Amino acid sequence: MGANFSGLFIIDCLSSVSSSSSSSPSLGDLPESCVASIIGYLDPPEICKLARLNRAFRGASSADFVWESKLPPNYQVLVDKILPSVPENLGKRDIYSRLCRANTLEGGTKKVWLDKSTGGVCMAISSKGLHITGIDDRRYWNHIPTDESRIDPEFRSVAYLQQTWWFEVNGEVEFPFPPGSYSIFSRLQLGRACKRFGRRIINSENVHGWDIKPVRFQLWTSDGQYATSQCTLKEPGKWFHYHMGDFNVDDSGSSTKIKLSMTQIDCTHTKGGLCLDSVVIYPSEFRERLKHKGFLKC
Repeated sequence: MGANFSGLFIIDCLSSVSSSSSSSPSLGDLPESCVASIIGYLDPPEICKLARLNRAFRGASSADFVWESKLPPNYQVLVDKILPSVPENLGKRDIYSRLCRANTLEGGTKKVWLDKSTGGVCMAISSKGLHITGIDDRRYWNHIPTDESRIDPEFRSVAYLQQTWWFEVNGEVEFPFPPGSYSIFSRLQLGRACKRFGRRIINSENVHGWDIKPVRFQLWTSDGQYATSQCTLKEPGKWFHYHMGDFNVDDSGSSTKIKLSMTQIDCTHTKGGLCLDSVVIYPSEFRERLKHKGFLKC
């Protein structure tokens, strides 16, 4: 809030000065070093906006010390991990920009990027990067093409459960997350979406069994953290992020290994009609974003 207000205040000031006499001092007369010190307190999107104002702001917005403060403390480890080749003289702004792209890991089954506004590390694991019980038996599961995989267009498919007695999905990831608090979500939808005459249609005839017993979510970390939650799946036709649990990272010098699972095992009834897009890991403050947009469950 404060950073956004400051950015707008500077823009308003500059507009006011620009409309006055050309002989009057303006923000454009400030030394680049002073401008860089000011905009260093702003968020990256505001810095990019101010870079378009004049030459002084454009030069200051490229200063390495400005962007190094926006990068995660272990950014060099992240660069070595997810960027295949980086020139030695690449500026910090360009490093930030490259890390904000959806960078591919493990044959395209995982994507890692920085949030453009906060610099927080985010990760997505596609359905093909998860261990799904029965995925190779088409009587139960199929990978279906879709343009609704929101994490990255390259995924272009989701796992669709037709029917099973034993719903079990496991995943594992090891990554050098920067210090902070993180939340893990599973992106699920009841029903299968398709388009007909340009309109989105939901086929929910196979949706059954999810109202009898909740799905149980669990996660474990290599340093002994454990979290569990459960939630009843409902509202066919909508993609929701189901909160699986949280974990904390204190040491930026080592990788954190995470194991996760979602299960609904009850042989008294079958369940089906479920689409599994991905599992995502976000900084914990993102929960409020998802809640505000109506995408969060449990």
